[in-house]
Amino acid sequence: MNLTHCDEQGAASMVDVSAKPVTVREARAEARVSMQAATLAAIAANDLKKGDVLSTARIAGIQAAKKCSDLIPLCHPLALSKVAVDFQFDHARDQLRIETYCKLSGKTGVEMEALTAASVAALTVIDMAKAIDMAMVIEGVCLLEKSGGRRGHYQRESL
Repeated sequence: MNLTHCDEQGAASMVDVSAKPVTVREARAEARVSMQAATLAAIAANDLKKGDVLSTARIAGIQAAKKCSDLIPLCHPLALSKVAVDFQFDHARDQLRIETYCKLSGKTGVEMEALTAASVAALTVIDMAKAIDMAMVIEGVCLLEKSGGRRGHYQRESL
């Protein structure tokens, strides 16, 4: 298996995408934040002293996707055309599910941007609610789906 971010000597190297065609590329990712039931209820009711957790986490996720190349050394800076961050409450599991979506027309994919958005949105939820629940856990950060590019479509199988 050849790793694309390694040169012939095995050193880290940014991939040259100049010869790749421009295609529409999309990716979806998720993260889950497990917490106490009362914390999840407080977030759902928008009843935290720090403010609106979901709006803040949404903005943080969007900003994170836009700054992905500043955070992950070998990622290309991308002109994203769309970033979305959505939330679902899973009261049966005491979890907040975060799903992100990134899209562009370009020469390289947006998987890392979607994953970074999900991760930073989850971290923001913890930052906003840690005063009432220090035991929150981020779980299941993963790529759900991607399309475009040489490898085509990928969709995660249900676990």
